[in-house]
Amino acid sequence: HPANPDVVFSGAIGSSPGGGGNLLRYDHSTKQVRIVTVWPETYTGRPASEMKYRFQWTYPIQFSPHDSGVLYVAGNVLFRSTDEGHSWTAISPDLTRADTSKMAPSGGPVTKDTSGAETYGTIFAFVESPHEKGVFWAGSDDGLVHLSRDGGKNWDAVTPEGLPEWSLISMIEVSPHDPAAAYLAATRYKLDDNRPLLYRTEDYGRTWTEITAGIPEWDYTRVIRADPVRRGLLYAGTETAVYVSFDNGASWQPMQANLPVAPIHDLVVKGGDLIAATHGRSFWILDDLDQVRQLAPEMTGGPFALLEPHPATRMALPLMRWRSSPGKNYSAALTAVATFVESTDAEGAVTRKFLDAGQNPPMGVVAAYFLRDAPPEGEEIELSFLSPDGGVIRTFSSEAPAEDPDEDAPREPRPPKRAGMNRFVWDMRYPGARPVPGDKTTEEKLSGPLASPGSYRVALTVGGQTQTRSFEIVKDPRVAATDADFQAQFDLLIQIRDRLSETHDSINALRRVARQVDEWTERARGHASEKRVTDAAGALKEKLSAIENELIQTEYRGARDRLNLPVRLNARLAEVSSVVAAADFAPPTQAYDVFADIRGQIDPHIARLQEIIDRDVADFERLVRELELPAIATGPLPE
Repeated sequence: HPANPDVVFSGAIGSSPGGGGNLLRYDHSTKQVRIVTVWPETYTGRPASEMKYRFQWTYPIQFSPHDSGVLYVAGNVLFRSTDEGHSWTAISPDLTRADTSKMAPSGGPVTKDTSGAETYGTIFAFVESPHEKGVFWAGSDDGLVHLSRDGGKNWDAVTPEGLPEWSLISMIEVSPHDPAAAYLAATRYKLDDNRPLLYRTEDYGRTWTEITAGIPEWDYTRVIRADPVRRGLLYAGTETAVYVSFDNGASWQPMQANLPVAPIHDLVVKGGDLIAATHGRSFWILDDLDQVRQLAPEMTGGPFALLEPHPATRMALPLMRWRSSPGKNYSAALTAVATFVESTDAEGAVTRKFLDAGQNPPMGVVAAYFLRDAPPEGEEIELSFLSPDGGVIRTFSSEAPAEDPDEDAPREPRPPKRAGMNRFVWDMRYPGARPVPGDKTTEEKLSGPLASPGSYRVALTVGGQTQTRSFEIVKDPRVAATDADFQAQFDLLIQIRDRLSETHDSINALRRVARQVDEWTERARGHASEKRVTDAAGALKEKLSAIENELIQTEYRGARDRLNLPVRLNARLAEVSSVVAAADFAPPTQAYDVFADIRGQIDPHIARLQEIIDRDVADFERLVRELELPAIATGPLPE
């Protein structure tokens, strides 16, 4: 009910008491169901020809778009109620062929249908024009279309001349852009005729044009919808797929993507989403209609085209996410529990397939772009995301990095460069902290902060040419955080990230020095001054190890060691970011205090490392030069 969300009306043919054409009024607030059937007389065991009114299994139920107190339902006659089904008024004659020869009981002599559900000669499709109150379109399951423009007082037959007899009028869609225009989908598969049947009128049904070019002759049509934003953009659902037309039905092309082959019984456009109801009893949602609306024939004239991303909502990640691993994963949060498996595609993008939950839209900014031809092997394309002040946040290349990355590090996603439409999802994150290869104590805490709400730009570079588009990152409308709150959170997360990067840089530098000291010790084996080098190397490495053991836990191998080994400063610092980024809010005062405290403990160790590099490492380097150790150490050759 548009004025009372607690109230829901539903048809319940054959599954509730109260006679044929059952209509139920359910109230969420009281949990009670009222039977408000138009004509609550049972016809069990009797043919449809004897029914006073005939109702289809899925008969139309609709509130008026102009008056939420008016409810319509359709049998073979259209009915109106102004008191939520307490009483009904017929506002049309029988709008079907009313051929009683086709109203015998369904089924055979042993298993006849006795529920009153399998009836024929009914209004299957009904809609009141959203433009004009009292303009009604009705289509029957036996092939008739009628129009009333005076609230049901008079009805005109407007059936398309080319529509084959006995077709089922599955759906009528009034154009959201023109009150005189409408679209019709029909089927004849029950008559062994699987042709698609789609029609368009632009003069209140006086004339119709068939619009099925591009849909296979065997793929019959159940639904057609018009996009409410872009005029001439249509969607059609068939027995196997979804199709799209950019030219008001003159031509169609598949828009299947990853949608399974299934009968599409209905389509609804909701904002920027296209929702498909399949006969597999599942809902599927295409969540980037804003980009579909931008597609145009002239786009294919150039070598590439970047579409404008739709606004991306900045959503805080749920608390207590579980780490992904091969096989099944279990995600537990305060608001959701789900099982999923992960896979990585050729471009390094990680996708999750949920086994017991629905799939949400991509979390991030969806950049869609068209490539007329795939660039040659080795020729890269680049996507760059720019901050509100024009600075480059991150740049992603289609080419894999030249050097092999750390095996334990996540792969950087790459923009695909296939001919045709491509898309890339930016997770809205700034670059993360630089890692220490192999360190498992911080591997899940290196992510950069989410971009704050604001205006951003994306740039696509192909063959030395660049196109840019603007987009918005908007906050979750449910949260109360201000721009100042988001900025404070971002600033502190950047400070933590940068200090963690500096800490890890120091650890990496320390380890590089230690490795080189070991190499020179190896070269000194058998040399006259071997002991001097070994002693100097031992003293130097002892000082380095003392610093390393304060900055990072070197013995940690996995989650089993979490309680056995003390956490070190780098992990303690990284953990503060989890507190700051947990939700959309300004950081609490204690987060600043802990960050300052840990940073104060790290600083002396980094300063001490610099002293060792400046003095002890320099002394060791002079010793190596004085002793003229060989650049390459070789042992005795095998005999």
